[in-house]
Amino acid sequence: MNEETFKVRAYGYSELAQLYCPHVTKKSASAQLHRWINESETALPRLELLGYKSGIRLFTPAHVRVIIDEFGEP
Repeated sequence: MNEETFKVRAYGYSELAQLYCPHVTKKSASAQLHRWINESETALPRLELLGYKSGIRLFTPAHVRVIIDEFGEP
């Protein structure tokens, strides 16, 4: 099998968003990920503990782990 596995690493906001929403524009994918994060009762507080603020452009590997825990792998 030659399946690619998702790597936990730093991702640009729109880069990660497009992995979750590959069939829409960067802007739409980013807006969707932003909505998911803000609507989650647990993701936003966990991300904020790790230094997340609205408007960031880069997710750290720790942020990415939280997002995967909440929404699954893209």
